[in-house]
Amino acid sequence: MNTDLVLQLALQGFLMGGVYGLIALGLSLIFGVMRVINFAHGEMMVFAMFLTITLLLFLGLDPYISLPICAAVMFGIGYLVQRVFVNRILDLPEAMQVLVLVGMGIIFENGTLMIWGGSDISPKTSLALSAIRLGSLTIDVPRLIAFVLAILITLIVMIFLKKTTTGKAIRAAADNRFGALIIGTNINRIYGICFGIGAACVGAAGTLLVPLMPAKATMGAPYTMISFVIVILGGMGSLIGALVGGLIIGVAESLGTVFLPSSMKQVVSFTIMVIILLFRPQGLFGGRG
Repeated sequence: MNTDLVLQLALQGFLMGGVYGLIALGLSLIFGVMRVINFAHGEMMVFAMFLTITLLLFLGLDPYISLPICAAVMFGIGYLVQRVFVNRILDLPEAMQVLVLVGMGIIFENGTLMIWGGSDISPKTSLALSAIRLGSLTIDVPRLIAFVLAILITLIVMIFLKKTTTGKAIRAAADNRFGALIIGTNINRIYGICFGIGAACVGAAGTLLVPLMPAKATMGAPYTMISFVIVILGGMGSLIGALVGGLIIGVAESLGTVFLPSSMKQVVSFTIMVIILLFRPQGLFGGRG
C-alpha cells in the first residue's frame, strides 16, 4: 500500500470532515433543542449552493464573500419554516413529524429544480485550482479554506450559545421547555431562532462546498443521511460530537476509497453508524454539549 496515498486521502478526508461537521452541527442543534429531525437538511444545503452560484454568476460575488449573505438568507428561510410549519408539529407523534419534514425536503428539492433546473453546475471560482505542496502531500486551497471557515463558524455558534442571552435561552429551552416557559421565555421565538441558526449553518456549509464539487438539485438526500450518521456518531444534540463525528466520517470515507469504489464510500459511514448503535447508542459525546 502506498503510504503517501493513504496520508493524502486522510488529509483530504480530515479537511472535508470539517464541512461535514458544520452540516451536522445544524441538524444536531435543531434536534437538541426541539427534538425534531430536520429531514429537509440536505435539500436546504443544496438550495444554499445554488443561491451561492447565482450570486457568483450574476453579481460576481466569490463564495467566500457571499457566505454571510447566503447564511443570512438561510437563517430567514429556516426561521420562517419553523414558525409556519415545524412549530405546528412539535407536539405531534414522531411519525407525523417525519412525514411533514420529508415533505419539506421534497418541496425544497423540487423548488430548486424549478428555479435552477436539473443539470450539474460547476462554476469557476477564484481559488479552484490553487494548491499548497507540503512534502509529498498536496493541500487543495479551497478545501483548506472550507475547513478553517467551518471550524470558525462552529466555534462562533458554540460561543454564541454559551455567552449570549439568546444562546442561554436556547440552552434553557433545550434542557427544560416547561421551566423556560415558567420564567417567561418566548419559546416560539427561541425555537425559530434555533432553527434559523441550524439552517444558516447548513447554508454556510453549502456555500463552502461550491468551490469543491458540482451542484445538482437532487444531491440533498445523501447529505441529510450523512449528517444524520454524524449526529448519531457524535451523540444526538451534542455540538462537539457533531464536529468530531464529522471529522471521523470524513477521514473514514476518504480512506474507504482505498478499498472500495468512491461511489460506495457511504458504506463505510453506515457501517460505523451500525457499530456505534450496537455498542454505544448514545454516541461518543451523548449527553454533553
